[in-house]
Amino acid sequence: MTLVAHDRIDSVLDAAQDVLTRRAGSQVQIDDPEDLGGSGRSTVVRFRVADNPVSLDRTVVVKAFDDNSEAGQVLREIASYRYATALPTVSRPGPQLLASDLDTRILVLTDLGSGRGMLDQLASSDIDDIHRGVSAWGQALGRMHAATYGGEDDFQALLRVSGRGGVGPRDVADDPVFAGIGGEASESVRRADEVAAEVGVDVPDEFRRVLDSGLTLFDEGRFRAFSPSDVGPDNILINDDGVQFMDYEWGAFRDATLDVAYALTTFPAALSDQGVAHQVELESALVDAWRSEAGPLWPALNDDTTLGNLLLTPRTLWTWLGTYWMLESDTSGHDWALHTSDPRVVTARWADLAVAADAMAGGDVVESVAGVAHDVQRALQRLWFE
Repeated sequence: MTLVAHDRIDSVLDAAQDVLTRRAGSQVQIDDPEDLGGSGRSTVVRFRVADNPVSLDRTVVVKAFDDNSEAGQVLREIASYRYATALPTVSRPGPQLLASDLDTRILVLTDLGSGRGMLDQLASSDIDDIHRGVSAWGQALGRMHAATYGGEDDFQALLRVSGRGGVGPRDVADDPVFAGIGGEASESVRRADEVAAEVGVDVPDEFRRVLDSGLTLFDEGRFRAFSPSDVGPDNILINDDGVQFMDYEWGAFRDATLDVAYALTTFPAALSDQGVAHQVELESALVDAWRSEAGPLWPALNDDTTLGNLLLTPRTLWTWLGTYWMLESDTSGHDWALHTSDPRVVTARWADLAVAADAMAGGDVVESVAGVAHDVQRALQRLWFE
């Protein structure tokens, strides 16, 4: 947890109190700050609501971006929370937005409580406990995707409304800082030759086409739905209401398979020893739970071969991006669950990708992914561990 200076917390308290008061139309007072950390770009603090003229909970959580944060980045998070808050309760993926202000870069959210982090759940020595967590994760993703399919126009409208200060959707889309992980993925593919040369492997044209296909899922795809973007275990809280996704800074509409593949790529590193032994089973549990919610909307997902091929492409892209970050990119400031500085994790992801591809029916794409995955795993093993 990042410790925040008292003067910073005091300024966050004053700004949040003002935002809540304007939102409520009468004075709201908050106190008893509890520092919840933040991403480095933001401060997150829990406050007790001392004077409550409206129907607020006893506590709220305030997220305050620093002065160096771009207005468009704050806009995207405000619009994402507004969009998610308007969903039916059962489909809502995380906390509700109570109030916000783009000028002061403040968001006031409902407090989800302490709960249990998904990282703790995955580290359990009880395989049934891990299985429940992974299945709940998949179901929550499926509910969110099913509830938001077809809602992209509404989300774009919220971006326009939220950006009253001259910052709109075009600014968010055109500035590279707002491309988020999609921009990073595009850069990793553009520099594929550099990555391949450093690893010491050949990357055939068929494999490059898989990476290019993965990139199209950010702008196209058959299963476009809302995503907070970083849906890894680091950003998941489990409370009495189930799985809650945190942090909507890069919220966007994109193909839903990107989220499922992101989960498959990021959760194994957090598993206990017993969980690692059951990893393939847990992967199937996550995918099946997601499909149980999203399948009725998208019948194509009910075919195992089709679904396996759909998930292989984004999983390959995520594995590639994580390797690029490790080898070729300035990783300062990255706080994505996908990012790691541990060579064991990067190597294990290629091994997992190889296992997934080997288990699938043949074909040029599958064979290419399997071949490169095995080659990269062996090359990284030599590079880092021999």
